Amino acid sequence: MHPLEILEFPDPRLRTVASPVKNITDEIVKFTERLLFTMYDATGIGLAATQVNFHQRIIAIDISETKNKPLILINPIITESAGEIESNEGCLSVPGFYEPVKRFSEIKLEAIGANGESFSFEASELLGICIQHEIDHLDGKLFIDYLSKTKRQLIRKKLKKTNANRPGSK
Repeated sequence: MHPLEILEFPDPRLRTVASPVKNITDEIVKFTERLLFTMYDATGIGLAATQVNFHQRIIAIDISETKNKPLILINPIITESAGEIESNEGCLSVPGFYEPVKRFSEIKLEAIGANGESFSFEASELLGICIQHEIDHLDGKLFIDYLSKTKRQLIRKKLKKTNANRPGSK
């Protein structure tokens, strides 16, 4: 299996709002497997379908140290939220940058698993932060949108320069 290409900021496709998954088909299940594979290959803890240019509401997460507790969330919806927590966030679509972001400290959500079963659960700490970060991707939002305009412009400039210096770029 080959990893999917992860889009990088400022690619405008990262701003696409994902559509709900209507049916859990074999293709959707296979896609969730590739999404997980891509996330593991990139050594991430979360990856949204939007980040690989597939604009449906699917998220892959695994915050375990052993990378053996994958979580697939299809059509995730946060139903309740409380508190506030600030942590340094990074993103596979904004490589090399880590900035403080405030999020809800506790969330309750509903989602569908790759098996087609609906479920709900509560999440806090790293899992809650990761879920909120990935849902933002499905809504066309990046963690850097929580930063000042000046900081975003600086990150954009640095990433454009880095991408221009990659082999094969013009």
